Amino acid sequence: MSFGQGGPQSQWDPWTPQSQQPQSQQPQQPWNSGNSDNTPDWAALAEASEARAKRRRLFFIGGGALATVAIAGAVAVAVVSANGSDQASDGPSSQLPSTADIPSSTATEPSFAPTSAPPPLDPKDFVSSVKKDKAPLSPDLLFPGTQLTMGETVYKKGPTADTRTCGSAAQGTLPKVLDTNKCTRLIRVTYTKGDTAVTVGVAVFDTEAQAAKAKKDADKKSIIRSLSGGGVKSFCTGAVCRSTTNSYGRYAYFTVAGFTGGKDVTEKSTGVFRAGDDLAEFAFQQIRRRGETQASAAADAG
Repeated sequence: MSFGQGGPQSQWDPWTPQSQQPQSQQPQQPWNSGNSDNTPDWAALAEASEARAKRRRLFFIGGGALATVAIAGAVAVAVVSANGSDQASDGPSSQLPSTADIPSSTATEPSFAPTSAPPPLDPKDFVSSVKKDKAPLSPDLLFPGTQLTMGETVYKKGPTADTRTCGSAAQGTLPKVLDTNKCTRLIRVTYTKGDTAVTVGVAVFDTEAQAAKAKKDADKKSIIRSLSGGGVKSFCTGAVCRSTTNSYGRYAYFTVAGFTGGKDVTEKSTGVFRAGDDLAEFAFQQIRRRGETQASAAADAG
């Protein structure tokens, strides 16, 4: 499209002095009326250009500030999101679950009733009363075999005896002690090693209390009567011997130890002391084992 008279349309550049702007696009700018060749007022044009450049710089500065604020806001959102374990909700606060619906980190865990196996049966209970101590009892069951090994020492088993009249198998003050506390049975057995002999006697009572009372009532003169025969010479019938007294459950057990040749026991007779202690320990073990056997059988029976 052309304007005015013919000829090629020129492109007007305000920075090029010889270019012309089409009439319809020429701005209403002052011209130097004193210039006969219609030369534009370059000073006015420069002021207009500087005004446009200043507005452009202000726009860029303002836009940059807005961009900075937007970036800072994005960073703040990113920091908040990074510090939280869940993403922020876009819904209004009224749509969020109430605090009652949110599981508490301090809520107690479900508890269960403790379960445990029943306590094991006490073997001593089965040898503390005649009502529970029902296993068979005899000299050979209580003292089995033909010999006894305690550590490195071997004792040969000799004669045995079993009586219901407890006082007849005791001497000194022991018969009264046994009768007063209602002894029902007295089992005896003798073991030997060389010229040393030991008779161990186990007195049976109905209750643990009776056996404990018999032990308490016994004194230095409460002695079990020695048992000889069957190849064992008489001992402790007139010589000095060593005796012990103890109890476990409903049983009280006694020992008397000495020399088969009639020699007195002295403090230097270490073999006699050791033999008496060994047989007392063996009597205790056998009574306790009796309780363990019955407790195990009761546990198996349910």
